[in-house]
Amino acid sequence: MKVFKELPKSLLYSAYLSLVPASKLCRADKEELPVIVSLTSIPSRLNTLHLVIKCLFNQTHRPKKILLWLNNDLQDKIPARLLSLQSELFEIRYSALNCSHRKLIHSREAYPDDIIITCDDDLIYAKNWLTKLYQQHIQRPHAVIGNKAVQIKKDGEGHYAPYLTWRKVDPNGNSNSFMPVGAWGILYPPKSLAEQFIDQELFLKLTPKADDLWFKAMALLNGTDSLQATDTPNEPIPIIGSQKISLKEENVKKNKNDEQWAQLSQYFKLERLLLGKDKA
Repeated sequence: MKVFKELPKSLLYSAYLSLVPASKLCRADKEELPVIVSLTSIPSRLNTLHLVIKCLFNQTHRPKKILLWLNNDLQDKIPARLLSLQSELFEIRYSALNCSHRKLIHSREAYPDDIIITCDDDLIYAKNWLTKLYQQHIQRPHAVIGNKAVQIKKDGEGHYAPYLTWRKVDPNGNSNSFMPVGAWGILYPPKSLAEQFIDQELFLKLTPKADDLWFKAMALLNGTDSLQATDTPNEPIPIIGSQKISLKEENVKKNKNDEQWAQLSQYFKLERLLLGKDKA
């Protein structure tokens, strides 16, 4: 299994991030990029979450801000080693929402005019992860850009193919059908999503456990390109023990993504948008 292949690197990088003081990772002399990094987490990952935050401190460039959104119920359950990382750069905020959508929803509400990059809470990102994604933004400033994307596909009868078959993006395919995947990091420019992206009642009804699908639909409705980065960093390293509970288990392996995308497509009539012409 892939997780066992990653075990040595995961242990090595985890040990390094644990031992090196935060002050040495997020030095004040680093050049700052005008981006906000936003993420969320669940109770089972709180004990390893400091590793993710410190890997964000360890980037070659500093972000403007790192925001961690947690459910209100966790306010008194934060490990000391995570709390101790709070600073002007890194802030923990709380939400009544209990879904992954909050990592973008709340940060966009708080910072409507900023570039927001979302990431996962169980991965160690390469030092150039932030810089490379921002450089891609410079080339395509109005697009939603992911380091990894899949392509929404149809079967021979014109129905949506199973999510498991969406896989690799065809560079010559219709760019409207490209969907960035959150785990590797996604960059959202200001005003890149339709206004109803903050409609909690609607996204909890249509995509309660699939924020990637919801935000892709919102980009489509807004006429925003969704792209896969052409210059990507090394693959993120999974943090050992952090992935025992995962949305992937339910959304992908139990085909919940298929159900949620079908609901989205029917409600917003997305097929007509997916068939639109590629943008220059």
